[in-house]
Amino acid sequence: MNLLNFTTTFPDEQSCKLKWKEMRDKAGIVCPHCGSTTHYWKSDKECYECKKCKYRQSLRCNTIMHMSKLPFRYWFVAFHLLTSTKKSFSTKELQRQLGHKNYDAIWALLHKLRMAMGTRDAQYTLSGVLELDEGFFSTERQEEEEKQSVGSSRKHACSGRRTKRQIA
Repeated sequence: MNLLNFTTTFPDEQSCKLKWKEMRDKAGIVCPHCGSTTHYWKSDKECYECKKCKYRQSLRCNTIMHMSKLPFRYWFVAFHLLTSTKKSFSTKELQRQLGHKNYDAIWALLHKLRMAMGTRDAQYTLSGVLELDEGFFSTERQEEEEKQSVGSSRKHACSGRRTKRQIA
């Protein structure tokens, strides 16, 4: 999705909330209190209520947005910017793009997103033919060779020095 499509699809806070609710409903809601999966949506309170124990949970509860007071639109803009560009965004740049005053809140948002993306990436193993752009990559085998070469280069560096005892 390009930037123009993004702003058309998510023009305001309500459109982001509706999309987030749609994704939560698709994934399934589990009550953190009793573990029940039966619930209903209370539109007046904008929360889920468990049919079994009547426990209410917000739309953000037990998600990446848990305990965040930032608008849904901030999260959606951050999702879009982080996934649509090759290079990463600094917290300061994201703060500037969002026009938000509090650095710590934006840092927490970005940190949570990066952790979630890293956790998700760790679930997959690459195999077969891979096509990569330029970059630096290491494997376990190369790291072992580097450890050996570091030790051997120290030996060579030390062997070139002469001590007083060797000169005499």
